[in-house]
Amino acid sequence: MAKVATAGEGGMTAGRRGGAMLIVALMAGYSVVYMDKSMISTAIIPISSRFHLDAGQTGLIMSAFFLGYSLMQIPGGWLADRFGAKRVLMVSVLVIAAFAFLFGAMSGLVLFMVMRFFAGMGHGGYPPSCTKAVAENFPRERRTFVQSLILSTSGIGGILAYTLGAQLVTANWRIAYDVLGALYLLAFMLIAIFVPSHKGEAARAAKAKSEARAGDEAAARADAPKVGFKDVITNRNVLVLFLAMLLLNLVLYGNMSWLPSYITKTFSLTINQASLLLAINAVFSTAATIFSGSLLSKLFLGREKAAVAGSCLIVAALIVAFVMSRNLVLSLVLLIIISIVCTLAFTGIFTWPHKIMDAEIIGSSIGVVNTGGTLGGFIAPMLIGQLIKASGGSFTNAFLFLAGAGVACALVVLLVKTDARKKA
Repeated sequence: MAKVATAGEGGMTAGRRGGAMLIVALMAGYSVVYMDKSMISTAIIPISSRFHLDAGQTGLIMSAFFLGYSLMQIPGGWLADRFGAKRVLMVSVLVIAAFAFLFGAMSGLVLFMVMRFFAGMGHGGYPPSCTKAVAENFPRERRTFVQSLILSTSGIGGILAYTLGAQLVTANWRIAYDVLGALYLLAFMLIAIFVPSHKGEAARAAKAKSEARAGDEAAARADAPKVGFKDVITNRNVLVLFLAMLLLNLVLYGNMSWLPSYITKTFSLTINQASLLLAINAVFSTAATIFSGSLLSKLFLGREKAAVAGSCLIVAALIVAFVMSRNLVLSLVLLIIISIVCTLAFTGIFTWPHKIMDAEIIGSSIGVVNTGGTLGGFIAPMLIGQLIKASGGSFTNAFLFLAGAGVACALVVLLVKTDARKKA
């Protein structure tokens, strides 16, 4: 069990060794989560061929996952605040593992959609409870760095998806999902061993009640939660970040979901060749996530608005250049730069609540904000698929739409109140 020591404001800080293993456990789970998100975009190519699915139908399979993800985000955050991060993390990973195994055994559009929907439900509990674990175990000044370090697993998951995952998909996509389920079980064991248990809101409320009975009313008031969930969902910054995350994830998941199909078609590549290029891109994304944490903690500290809005505008311009390019090397370079800049924007939005929210409701706040992201993930694959279908197989209009979403995200971010106090 990880060793923890009290750390003052907003929570605890893990001992050096325990803290490192806690981060490793959370990163392991997140790596498989991101591998799952990326691998479906490769697996959908043989699946659509085997079951004669068009772009609109394959988009529905990918979007079904994010519908379940979206529906579970807020409940997942509330459960993490109520019962502690570890329990929610463990249940989430077990649920996803079960539906990964089941997905590999299914045949037919409806069954694929149902399995991905429930897999998304499991996924919905992981991000807010992971954030809650960070808030429970690290002091406020370290959380942005730790959170960005954990988010670097988006790149690690991409590397796994486009190397190991792509090789397995090429051999047999059903076996690929059996292996994915096994990796989730490995992540479950790491979480069970290395993530500390915390009593959560239920224990705090019980303690407050006990102290009140003993006549210590002052201690009870100090220990009781000060901010309700209603305050979270009506907070201006939470709502703005919710919309910003939705728009940014239209770009991220619209891009990620259709890149293998776009690259294989545009440049006449095999799945393995396209996956190699995307794995190279994922390496840069991993480094960018770690580096973006340092930038946001130092260079852009207090200037997150400029960093995020500027990044979104740059991404929009690069997407236009990317879809107009017919040179493979130039397209890869543009894709890498898009991923790097997108990572800065995403990390900025995702870690912002740590600077303006209290630790007691950080799970709920992240749950609301990330619901915007998962709604973007739900809308993007389906909408992009329909745009591709309506354009007779052309990706141009679809990618121009993504560029427009990037511009809209930049404008929304300008509405964040940077002088906000730590309120829900």
